[in-house]
Amino acid sequence: MRERADRILDAAEELLLRHGYRKVTVEDIATRAEVGKGTVYLHWRTKMELFEALLLRESIEVVEEFAEMLRQDPAQVQPHRFARASFLTTSRRPLLRAMFTTDLDLLDKLARHPPMRSHDLLAAERFFRVAEKYALLRTDVPNLRYTMQAVQGGFYIFDGTETTEAELDEEARADALAFAVRELFEPAQAPPPEVLAAAATEYISIFTELVPPYKKWIYD
Repeated sequence: MRERADRILDAAEELLLRHGYRKVTVEDIATRAEVGKGTVYLHWRTKMELFEALLLRESIEVVEEFAEMLRQDPAQVQPHRFARASFLTTSRRPLLRAMFTTDLDLLDKLARHPPMRSHDLLAAERFFRVAEKYALLRTDVPNLRYTMQAVQGGFYIFDGTETTEAELDEEARADALAFAVRELFEPAQAPPPEVLAAAATEYISIFTELVPPYKKWIYD
């Protein structure tokens, strides 16, 4: 069952990247995966649920990558360093890059879908609580969470077209994002290594806890 589900998701990813969400049908996906259309619906009730499963599968790989990054270097928990790593990870994954930069309609639909939204909101809330607990963020920024999300989101959807920055590569854009986050949202003095290690441990715990429900939703 899981092997078949992954084959369907692989087909969905290929067609999504090639044609975009609106032009891809469940029948197209079934044909590409060499299964019947009804077989697709045995796994997911709607096209939207199928694409949510696809994004969740990609998310599992990302959170496992982030958890390992923090195990190797707890200092990566600092918001500006974590933002940089997140930007590069998204930029180098065709599916995530497409969703964040070219298929905003699909991304919006997925973000508003109840199962996806409940997972992400809970995780986001916990991440902010950990950041506040260990003083990783400033306390004097109005509407901090909204402002951070707006600033970081802009780096994903703005490609530099119409400006001299259009030729910036991914590393340079990631550096610019890290600078903005560091200057706007972090205290002047970085927390000591032992504090960063403790915060990283809690982040790793959150990432680890995300994976089982994601897998359950995708495959069960």
